[in-house]
Amino acid sequence: MENPGEQPLISLRNAVKTFGPVVALADGSIDLHAGEIHALAGENGAGKSTLVKVLAGLHHRDSGDFEIEGQPVSFATVADSRAAGISVIYQEPTLFPDLTVAENIFIGRQPRGRFGMIDHRLMRDHASAIFEELGVPIDPDRLAEGLSIADQQIIEIAKAISLEARVLVMDEPTAALSGHEVDRLFAVARSLRDKGAALMFISHRMEEIFSLCDRVTVMRDGRYVTTRMIPDTTPSQIVRDMVGRDIDQLFPKFDAQVGAPVLEVEGLNRAGVFRNISFCVRAGEIVALSGLVGAGRSEVARAVMGIDPIDSGTVTLLGKRLKPGQPMAAIRGGMGFVPEDRRKQGLVMELSVLRNTALTLRDGLARFGIINARKEAEVAAEWGRKLQVKSSSPYNSVATLSGGNQQKVVLAKWLATKPKLLIVDEPTRGIDVGTKAEVHRLLSQLAVDGVAILMISSELPEVLGMADRVLVMCEGAITAEFPRAEATPERIIEAATDHAKAAAS
Repeated sequence: MENPGEQPLISLRNAVKTFGPVVALADGSIDLHAGEIHALAGENGAGKSTLVKVLAGLHHRDSGDFEIEGQPVSFATVADSRAAGISVIYQEPTLFPDLTVAENIFIGRQPRGRFGMIDHRLMRDHASAIFEELGVPIDPDRLAEGLSIADQQIIEIAKAISLEARVLVMDEPTAALSGHEVDRLFAVARSLRDKGAALMFISHRMEEIFSLCDRVTVMRDGRYVTTRMIPDTTPSQIVRDMVGRDIDQLFPKFDAQVGAPVLEVEGLNRAGVFRNISFCVRAGEIVALSGLVGAGRSEVARAVMGIDPIDSGTVTLLGKRLKPGQPMAAIRGGMGFVPEDRRKQGLVMELSVLRNTALTLRDGLARFGIINARKEAEVAAEWGRKLQVKSSSPYNSVATLSGGNQQKVVLAKWLATKPKLLIVDEPTRGIDVGTKAEVHRLLSQLAVDGVAILMISSELPEVLGMADRVLVMCEGAITAEFPRAEATPERIIEAATDHAKAAAS
């Protein structure tokens, strides 16, 4: 059926939101029905986040119709949205680490007992009942500090249930989760749907949309494009709707001439983190470091770059041994590093797009300690053009860009140094399908140009589609190596699990 209910629980039609001359939302339209999970899809910059913030009461729309069960509403604050039964769970939950789980759930509205004192027992009992309803074993008395992202998101869902939310918006909730954690989150989402809640699910991962959702609405360039029933469409159709064209090749792999070793790692050890790590990456070669979250992949990359310490082992770049713990020496030697967390480690969010792009070249752009502003602007313009960074002005803060464009700025920053070795940690996490294809094409072209690439990725299709060789890690050790022709999902997963460790012992 086209509509799972006679009347939408939430209806947003033709919503417009502008920020000065920038139109963030030109036509935001979506209907959410009770008892359904509705996906919202679109490229970075399509207007999804702005639409969510309108629903959440963070932004007030300039025009358009907003109704709850057929009645017009207008939210001035987040509290108005919550009072109407709408809860938003963001990709990075914001719990208070020094409070207990139960205190985080009921913060600001703790149950009171005699003489107005907080009734901690009743609060714990309420929290326990919600976790029992969700089918997840979380101790209400434990501190939030140290909880996994997955558990933090479950606590946010518990908070929404305690608020008697009828609409739950989940914004990229699986970006930092393992496969098991995603399965648990999806089980909770389906349970809430079956109890009559309306859920909106935002994700760039087509397999998640098609396994979890009932309908999907697509946005492009701030505008509503279409709504489709999941059983009646395909991932290819959704991608066409998102980008306005066919993505013929998500993993463009160009023929590259593999040359001499650029990076040679021998016997790298760090107690409790990784052990006996040895591998090489040759010119023109893309080597993928695969494995489960927590296997030690990012830690190895950071140690190779000299960011993190090592106990023993050697890193050799273009025949020259690098001193441990000296990232600037690695950069001067021809190494570039695109970190997993672009916002915290790859960019200075307060600075402009221009300044971030030229950040790695500041010494070369300075004379007597003063940066040549004209040359800085030229560098930023050149790489912004090459990577098609979409920004209304290079002088705007990089924080104003979409996730995909922020990733392009990080790449531009390092490509401007003309590296011989480029380490990319989760290069396409959290970015849309169209931008993913652009990043993959860029990596392939870099390999053709003779750059050696070490790629860390948790997405098996990306590993299989882009890598010439796959190194698999499990609990801090490399358990297998596969050439491209022999790499299969089954082999990689087997090598990434305890099964491989048991077989090797």
